[in-house]
Amino acid sequence: MFKPRKLTEADVTPESIFYDRRKVLQALGISAAALAVPQNARADILSWFKGHDRPAAPAGKPLDFTKPAAYQNDLTLTPEDKVSGYNNFYEFGLDKADPAANAGQLVTSPWTLKIEGEVAKPMTLDMDDIMKRFPLEQRIYRMRCVEAWSMVVPWVGFQLSEILKLAEPTSNARYVAFTTLYDPQHMPGQKDRFIGGGLDYPYVEGLRIDEAMNPLAMLTVGVYGKALPPQNGAPIRLTIPWKYGFKGIKSIVNIKFTKDEPPTTWNQIASNEYGFYANVNPHVDHPRWSQATERFIGSGGLLDVQRQPTLLFNGYADQVASMYHGMDLRKFY
Repeated sequence: MFKPRKLTEADVTPESIFYDRRKVLQALGISAAALAVPQNARADILSWFKGHDRPAAPAGKPLDFTKPAAYQNDLTLTPEDKVSGYNNFYEFGLDKADPAANAGQLVTSPWTLKIEGEVAKPMTLDMDDIMKRFPLEQRIYRMRCVEAWSMVVPWVGFQLSEILKLAEPTSNARYVAFTTLYDPQHMPGQKDRFIGGGLDYPYVEGLRIDEAMNPLAMLTVGVYGKALPPQNGAPIRLTIPWKYGFKGIKSIVNIKFTKDEPPTTWNQIASNEYGFYANVNPHVDHPRWSQATERFIGSGGLLDVQRQPTLLFNGYADQVASMYHGMDLRKFY
């Protein structure tokens, strides 16, 4: 006899679906493009979402790390299952639950990170090199998505500036560009516009060099004391807590110092909505919604969340505001 399946939080359509970045993709005709896919191709695409033929993400390996007092606090943490189960990683699908469901086949070992460009010492490091060279520490950071939801996350990693200094950037280095792995075989959103929203892949991001050297900027290899799961950007990602979450590029394979401002994925697709700087600012609204408040995702259901004021620079103004002194933050958003 058929027994109805009990619905869980995973079945809830998130509030952000009504106003998130997918509307940009729709405006650009991505939905129409998907409908133009031949019928047999659409069938293959839809089979990807059945959920029974893909490996589960491996359990994260426990990490050894310190807890510097300067980066610990009494903020309420977002539960681990929401940090790993509710996120954006369009390489694995457009829905918030897609990355957790679809990223288990991502191959994260072996993995190398190349550092190049305007540097005296270009280098390529594998993850063993990185884990040996840089002592890990836990940092509890606020995380604010441009879609007006937020989390508090205990990341594990190390200060970005430490690895950048190894390459000895030259006087021509004014920006730092980052690139995500390009692997259409295991990242279906890179292969098909229907799954990946029609973005240009691989995903790219960038920072001004003083931002990259700021002590708050970190390369992250773990969360909740364990190695990052694939859906959160394994094996190494960028964490910049004073900026909107899309600046936190995942699964990084390349870091390049440049003289000119590098292209960034969301700025390329909608520059009037997603600026290069992407600093959290309650006084600068997104063209289609207010940024004055945010939904904090805590221990309640995804629709039973706390609405709270957005903080300038996501609460890190004391540490970062001086970098933008004299800049028009409405122009350089």
